[in-house]
Amino acid sequence: VSDTDIKELEDVFGLNGQVEHKLNFLKKNVSKDIKLVLIAHSIGCYITLEMMKRASELQVLRSVLLFPTIERMAQSPQGKLMTPLLCKLRYALYMPVYLLSFLPEGVKASLVRFALRGMKTCDETSITTSVNLFSVDCVANILYMASQEMLKVVERDSTTIKQNLKKLIFYYGTGDSWCPQNYYDEIKMDFPDGDIRLCEKGLRHAFVLDASKEMAAMITDWLQDDLTKL
Repeated sequence: VSDTDIKELEDVFGLNGQVEHKLNFLKKNVSKDIKLVLIAHSIGCYITLEMMKRASELQVLRSVLLFPTIERMAQSPQGKLMTPLLCKLRYALYMPVYLLSFLPEGVKASLVRFALRGMKTCDETSITTSVNLFSVDCVANILYMASQEMLKVVERDSTTIKQNLKKLIFYYGTGDSWCPQNYYDEIKMDFPDGDIRLCEKGLRHAFVLDASKEMAAMITDWLQDDLTKL
């Protein structure tokens, strides 16, 4: 809340609150004539489209939407699995997290490494960041917002996409259980002229865990033409 001027912003950790938080951050810190490149992942893609919808005055040069969870989250394969947990049983998770929070930092890091053991490579910063999740407040905020996502991210905002199509790059995964390939097929059919790509590298939805540098290199390549025109 301290990052914005909206001290009275209600539900800042909810989905709508996060959209307003980002808009207020830009209003507070970025001049109106500055051209923006917005890069978003997962629910951040929904937030980005909402920002473009609510603040059409933003000078958005390009928005890159990676593994975009912008529709039917609860109906996705992962959504069907997680919705009951997030919407009805999330409070049951608070006590285990509370107990785990008392573990030494080294033990927490070992638990995270064990959980990520199936990855060929894992960015060490992912370990450090994940250890910070051993906090009841943090987990409560995560699960609360996730429960809202399951209930509110239903229909794709095709109107906003159509109005901003030339500014958007979509990047879908081939085995993404949050936004499965049929979502890609459908949006590609609805917007044949859009820049809508399907991953050919086998990157996971949570690419930040093991392929962040590879993704950054791809995005840099995509944006070269836009940036050289500035």
